[in-house]
Amino acid sequence: MNSSPCPPRALVVANPAAGGYSAELVDHLAARCREQLASVTVHRTTGPGDATAAVRRALTEGPVGNRPGLVVAVGGDGTVHETAEGLLGQDGDGSPAALLMIPGGSANSGYRMFWDDRPWQDTVSMVLGGRAAVRRIDLALLAETGGHVLLGSCTGLGAQILTAVRTKANGTAANGTKANGTPAPGAGRARYARLLAEAAADFRPYPGRVTVDGTVLAEGPTVLAGVGGGRYRAGQYLLLPRSEVDDGLLDVCVVSGRTDPALLPTLARDGRHLDLPGAAYGRGRRIVLERLDGERLVLEHDGELRDRIGTTATFDVLPGALPVWAAPHGQQGK
Repeated sequence: MNSSPCPPRALVVANPAAGGYSAELVDHLAARCREQLASVTVHRTTGPGDATAAVRRALTEGPVGNRPGLVVAVGGDGTVHETAEGLLGQDGDGSPAALLMIPGGSANSGYRMFWDDRPWQDTVSMVLGGRAAVRRIDLALLAETGGHVLLGSCTGLGAQILTAVRTKANGTAANGTKANGTPAPGAGRARYARLLAEAAADFRPYPGRVTVDGTVLAEGPTVLAGVGGGRYRAGQYLLLPRSEVDDGLLDVCVVSGRTDPALLPTLARDGRHLDLPGAAYGRGRRIVLERLDGERLVLEHDGELRDRIGTTATFDVLPGALPVWAAPHGQQGK
């Protein structure tokens, strides 16, 4: 993967509601970019869907030469997902605008996927200095909703934990802050880990089936099924340890009901959940997750619940669909 020169114009999309948002971070980031770029615009989002709309406007309105080639998402995984949606389907000549993720959320799985946990200041310096590269990564299309999946998707325990993350404890909001906007104790990855352990202690498997390119990979009581291209979920769980983001395939991992759900949070940190009894791992172009008792499948992708899709979720790979700034090979989370 060869390094790429940084384009002269940037759009910074920042989410003030993200768990790790800091006005100082955004100001520092913008100032750093203005030192070397011809134009830097900062857009602070106002609600769901605003990031996508802002990116699409920037890439379609005004003279072509004034449009950004660098689009920076500052926020959590949800902000990254919305910003990526705005970058899809770009038309025109020349190199498409590419996404740079800056960690401003609670878990920052997307950032870790491409930059590990290096300081964001180092990441920006690498991009501005031409020491990073644009990498075209695969996405998934969720057929039942028409939505795109960037980081990955989970059923079972991996989805139900989101309800606890958003509602548990002492007036804490979904973004890891209290009602007055101050950081909540235990926010971020540590808070997620604690709530996941609590949820796992009471979780009951669901009757499921997972099919890869028409062949059944797993069937029976299911604790979790995870699909995607990114290796990490919630910034700390190595759910899909064999995954590559640009191999033209989707990975899937299934943890069966033969496993005590309480073991999963610890074992998934380093991929040892694949050694559990009944665990299955596959790779293909179409992954189908099903719930077999007629109840709705509880599903999340990119950190958002999608619990109204029915009993089936069908994922089709979209090879090379999104241009993303990444560290050189061997220096990121694959």
